[in-house]
Amino acid sequence: MDGHSLREDAAQELVSGQARSAGPRLAPLLVYVCAFHLAWLAWPFVVYPRLIALGERTFAYAIANLTIRLLVWVAPVLLYLRFVDGVGPLDYLKLRPLGRREVAVAAALTGINLLGSLARFGLPHPSMDAITWNSVLGTSLLVGFIEEIPYRGFMLQKFAERVGFWSAGLITSALFVAIHLPGWLALHMFSVGNVATIFVFSVVMSLAFKYSKSLWVPILTHSANDFLSFVIFRV
Repeated sequence: MDGHSLREDAAQELVSGQARSAGPRLAPLLVYVCAFHLAWLAWPFVVYPRLIALGERTFAYAIANLTIRLLVWVAPVLLYLRFVDGVGPLDYLKLRPLGRREVAVAAALTGINLLGSLARFGLPHPSMDAITWNSVLGTSLLVGFIEEIPYRGFMLQKFAERVGFWSAGLITSALFVAIHLPGWLALHMFSVGNVATIFVFSVVMSLAFKYSKSLWVPILTHSANDFLSFVIFRV
């Protein structure tokens, strides 16, 4: 066997080895994605109807809501990265210490969002009725942290490792739409407009993450977006 054949065999063995090593890592990712989205089906139909018995404007409701979301949305990602991938969750998620650059980029994106909201909805008419413990803590302050960790921080990067950023962005955005569907259907809020808005928003957050190289940018922008939408413009 000549040297060229030996090199070809070595290259094929290397590719086969890489394929074998990639295979097992894909399985737990797909299990996680399916289990997470299936588990969240219980939220609007089983969990939420029981939570509202606490009173949607109460502190108890806000804390219960946040606790459930952190346990379902954030904790599994941190455990996966630590025990399946064996990496530091904060490093992988690109949650380095928050700096001025991240704040400035998020502020610029929020400014663009505000101008777009003014063009679409006109001047806002905020009301104290929109201020509740949940609208401040859950819908505004922590929503970006809770939702960006599994989608842009985790799933987007995981899929990008296999299919590239642009395909991963589309997959992640479709999944982000899917996680909203049960709530929309339960609350009779499903519409093509909502689907398009959430899909585009997810793509923008993916781009913000890619080019800023920090998950803080989509986290801050996402929280500011929901604050504008639900508290200021009330849409």
